[in-house]
Amino acid sequence: MSKLPLLINWFKDHKGSVTAFSGGVDSSLVLYASKLALGDQAIGLISNSESLKTKDFEIATNFCKKHNIKLRVIKTDELNDPNYTANPANRCFFCKTHLYEAMVDILKAEYPDYTILNGTNLDDLGDYRPGLEAAKNHAIRSPLAELKINKKEVIAMASELGLETATKPPSPCLSSRIPYGTAVNSIRLKQIEQAEYILNQFGFNNVRVRYLGEEASIEVPVSDLSSLKNQFNAISKDIKALGFSKVLIDQEGFVSGKLNRVLHG
Repeated sequence: MSKLPLLINWFKDHKGSVTAFSGGVDSSLVLYASKLALGDQAIGLISNSESLKTKDFEIATNFCKKHNIKLRVIKTDELNDPNYTANPANRCFFCKTHLYEAMVDILKAEYPDYTILNGTNLDDLGDYRPGLEAAKNHAIRSPLAELKINKKEVIAMASELGLETATKPPSPCLSSRIPYGTAVNSIRLKQIEQAEYILNQFGFNNVRVRYLGEEASIEVPVSDLSSLKNQFNAISKDIKALGFSKVLIDQEGFVSGKLNRVLHG
């Protein structure tokens, strides 16, 4: 049985909410449910920073336009924070801290009775996510996790509602393509974004380009490896034009969060 009524009912004691919105399926579901429950007192907020793909920003803004949801756009300043740009294992903590601090300031000034929400689901609690600590520090509420709604149920509910983000592949921030300890900067983020866009242009949707210094390592699902190899010469030429000296194919295929393996030895 769908937990959608349970999710919508979660908002009954809230005067209004501001959801940290990324354009992904989790935060889309929370934001849309808040709209159903709270109407115009449901607001989305997105940071259009360098670590967010332009494509994902466009998806997020189009989602809110289509569903008549108010969206606040800000720009956080994590690339001027050495704690973030040094790219430690808890980089996400510093990124989310910048976001949540900005959201808290906005709520204090404009929406003092509203609640800040995020799209954390039950499965996220069992993953390595330093951003969860930042959420806890700023009293951010997570309706999906609180209601024990997992990723599979999120996708099912988004599909039930006809949300276009139900089939959107996960798209974590661009900094997640850079190995821990390798500095994050706007030039490297743009290289990664443009390289992944090239792969999209060649017909590959669920992709990662890992930044390995002068080398770019391409990950696509195993089922797409044969097609990638067939087009590799043209793809490699275009990606090298971005400033990479070598382009590699990861023969293991796409694995979300692959760079986190170093944390577990």
